[in-house]
Formats: sequence, structure tokens, C-alpha cells
Amino acid sequence: VQLQASGGGLVQPGGSLRLSCATSGRTLSSYAMGWFRRAPGKEREFVATISWGGGRTVYADSVKGRFTISRDNAKNTVYLQMNDLKPEDTAVYYCAAAYTALATIRENEYDSWGLGTLVTVSS
Repeated sequence: VQLQASGGGLVQPGGSLRLSCATSGRTLSSYAMGWFRRAPGKEREFVATISWGGGRTVYADSVKGRFTISRDNAKNTVYLQMNDLKPEDTAVYYCAAAYTALATIRENEYDSWGLGTLVTVSS
């Protein structure tokens, strides 16, 4: 499956952005999906994941209550709604697909990765 993330940009602290991940190739409903991010000078880290049917989601503690992952299998698209953004959320955000039904936080279980979209939170 091919992935293309979009929706990044510059936003002020406290603002919101919605990232989208458009997929092509195999049907999206065959995959659990995840969002990861890499901040400047840091390792890539898990952000959120959603099971293939959308019934289960898991979030990193740092974004819990502020970010929401969702999916529309009919549109082959996964979303990450980000609210109350903080400067420490500045990073390149990547969407990824895991050929499994279950939501997973393990980076090595993801088979396909998009190129990423940059989110900058700054005043």
C-alpha cells in the first residue's frame, strides 16, 4: 500500500491542524494504521494507532486528550486531528500501515510508510 500524508503547516500554540493520509494500492480496511513523528534531533516516536475497523485506538501519553485518530475506509484515508498544539509537537509526522487487524504501537510491525508532513508549532 502507498501512503501520502498531507495537512502539515505552521500553527500557533493552542491551534489545531488535521493531517490526512491518503492510501492507494490494497484496500485500507486490511490494515491497522498509525501516526508517528520525528522531532528535530530526536528519534521517531509513536503518536497514535487505529485498528482496521476503527474500533480501537491507542495514543501516546503526550498527545492523549488532544489528538484524535480516525479513518474512513470508503475514502481510503486516515486522519489525525490535532488540537491544543504545543511547541513540543513540532515534528515531521508520518503515517504508516500495518498488515494486521490490531492497533499496534510497535514501529517494526508497520510495513509501509509515507514520506511525512512537517508540523511547526510556533508563535
